[in-house]
Amino acid sequence: MAAKTGLQVWEAKLEMSGLALGLVGNICLAFLFFPVTRGSSLLRLIGLTSEASIKYHIWLGHITMTIFTAHGLCFLVFWSKTHQISEVLKWDKVDVSNVAGEIALVSGLVMWVASLPKIRRRMFELFYYTHHLYILFVVFFIFHVGFSYSCIMLPGFYLFLVDRYLRFLQSQQRVSLVSARILPCETVELNFSKSPELSYTPTSTVFVNVPSISKLQWHPFTITSSSNLNPDKLSIVIKSQGSWTFKLYQKLSSPLPIDHLEVSIEGPYGPASTHFQRIPQILLVCSFKNSMDVTMLELLLPVSGSTVDISCLKLQIEAYVTREIDPIITDNNKPLQTVLFKPNASDAPVSAILGPKSWLWLGLIISSSFLIFLLLIGILTRFYIYPIDHNSDMIYPTSARAALNMLFICIAIAMTATAVFLWNKKQNVKGRGQILSMDTPPTVSPALFYNNGERELESLPHQSLLQATKVHYGERPDLKKILFEQKGSSVGVIASGPREMRQEVAAICSSGLVDNLHFESFSFTW
Repeated sequence: MAAKTGLQVWEAKLEMSGLALGLVGNICLAFLFFPVTRGSSLLRLIGLTSEASIKYHIWLGHITMTIFTAHGLCFLVFWSKTHQISEVLKWDKVDVSNVAGEIALVSGLVMWVASLPKIRRRMFELFYYTHHLYILFVVFFIFHVGFSYSCIMLPGFYLFLVDRYLRFLQSQQRVSLVSARILPCETVELNFSKSPELSYTPTSTVFVNVPSISKLQWHPFTITSSSNLNPDKLSIVIKSQGSWTFKLYQKLSSPLPIDHLEVSIEGPYGPASTHFQRIPQILLVCSFKNSMDVTMLELLLPVSGSTVDISCLKLQIEAYVTREIDPIITDNNKPLQTVLFKPNASDAPVSAILGPKSWLWLGLIISSSFLIFLLLIGILTRFYIYPIDHNSDMIYPTSARAALNMLFICIAIAMTATAVFLWNKKQNVKGRGQILSMDTPPTVSPALFYNNGERELESLPHQSLLQATKVHYGERPDLKKILFEQKGSSVGVIASGPREMRQEVAAICSSGLVDNLHFESFSFTW
């Protein structure tokens, strides 16, 4: 074969290797979008949260871009050695478009470099904005190979498009921020009004946007309230650890009063179920850098703290302050503050984008939109494309066919998703009356503060919290000793924090020295 085409054996093998790499890369691309489809039923089916599945997206992204980069290099070397370098500028009317492939590859490489851990963590905004090049990547990938061949990635990308458009619709709605609690350790708790029908599991997350800080940035936060215990409220805790969170803290803690803050939310997203059960005794071991951070324990009590008594719980808190030998008392220590916001008629309670039966509506959107797409493309092919292709003197351009297919997919999804969204929004309009009728503001939680080295309290819940808390200064928790001292036939151990700490706890639980420890880990970083 190489002799017939005038190619050397290694050149023919290089060309075939490039083709094979393109095929394998397309297979990897077919799975790339499943993990980032936040509202997907597939994730809940296998027990994954959208946040936990990100690592699979990262792995697949690395593999996909490695293969596609090798694919592109193979053909660049092949064209260079066979004196066909002009192929770089080829955009064939009915065959593979090399220019489109090069644009897709360059877009992918920019995303790939910006997503490397060192760049992503130090320059998150660069990573966030460049990652939107996935639109360019997918469009020109389809132009490169044609719509028919790219259908191998259609299932995953189609679900992603439906999910992304629904998130877009939800993000346009402003939600009702009822109150905020401000801690002296530069931490805030935001309390939103929510629809009583909205139910979520522990460790669920929401993506938050504050237009007055940034209209484009969305940041994920774990929900700290329970939909069972707090049917009308959804809470998140935000610690100032970056430019966006610091600006939010400054805005809320400003001496100038804030009557209203516009906020949008996407979500919540979480697993279908968890292994959490009602347990008779709780030991909370927490580590802080300084004594000011200990005030975060205040958030264990709800805003209406004076009406809640936690003394009935068998709760024990062991707090460790690692960087201070003794509590530091300063005149700048401020108690916990609560900011109440005025209701706004344009705001709505947080609710599920597709209502309580979201899985049913989602299935309807996917199936009906795909049928509409097939109908549109069938009509186009039968009455427009086929007559042109049937003419022996004309062939309908592959890129134009791909563009029409992509356009019809977008139209079908937009039509069905918008219709379902507006229907559910109409059903939830009565929930807005709930916001306007909230005449009784939340009770301001008394502050837990230091006085002469001891904490004083102003209410029964805080008295119970103080009695349950023991603070250790200048030391780290001896996790092995703490875990081995736990009695009982079955002790659930949940670890969350730095990777090294979670690995240490996992090693202790699996050491075989005790058989009553059952380990589970949660990570909120990727």
